[in-house]
Amino acid sequence: MQEQQAGATDSGRAWRQDQQPAHPSWEVPSPATVYRASPAGRGARRPGRRKGRAALALGAVLILVALGVVWWLTRPPTLPSIPPRYLATVQSATKTCPELSVPMLAAQLDAESHWDPRADSGQAQGIAQFHPSTWAEWGKDYTGDGKADVWNPADAIPAQGAYMCHLFKQIKGIPGDPTQLALAAYNAGPGAVLKARGIPHIPETQNYVKRIEALIPKYTQTYAKQISASPSPSGN
Repeated sequence: MQEQQAGATDSGRAWRQDQQPAHPSWEVPSPATVYRASPAGRGARRPGRRKGRAALALGAVLILVALGVVWWLTRPPTLPSIPPRYLATVQSATKTCPELSVPMLAAQLDAESHWDPRADSGQAQGIAQFHPSTWAEWGKDYTGDGKADVWNPADAIPAQGAYMCHLFKQIKGIPGDPTQLALAAYNAGPGAVLKARGIPHIPETQNYVKRIEALIPKYTQTYAKQISASPSPSGN
């Protein structure tokens, strides 16, 4: 009888255990238990979101870089202009003869020295790149300081204008564009132009003339803006 009662008791205990919920109503599951049971929960989604945001940020950066490259390749070229400190001197120098113009003289100075008053090629000196023998004949004291200084743009630029006017006279009667011929004479010497009856077949001289001819329209454009922005002594 006691054995039957014990068996009944064990069977009842087992039945009650089977019927109990995994988590009694009074027991709150721990967060760790919930997350382990739910692999698709919030904790599992966060890495994916971070990767998506990183991809969007990288895409935005690549778009900005691409736009920057396009702007750089298609931007308008920067045009050269006369340095303001030399503007009045160039304007004054062009009044020496009617053949000169501010854009032409400016383009020549650009080609000669890039506006560097200390330029020294070993054979020519200063902002206008005078050969010593040419400077000895054409260099003058335009500043009134008692010295004809090839390194002083205030002396060299007026001398450049005077010498160019002389060259325009020298090449008269030679077929061709007078400005191109005078520029060629400045580079190669008037004797070379007179002998060739035109621009000499000297690559350096030919490239020199072409370069200045290409620069003149650019200086024409920027000079017009300079004189309209800040009134200064009128030039050609």
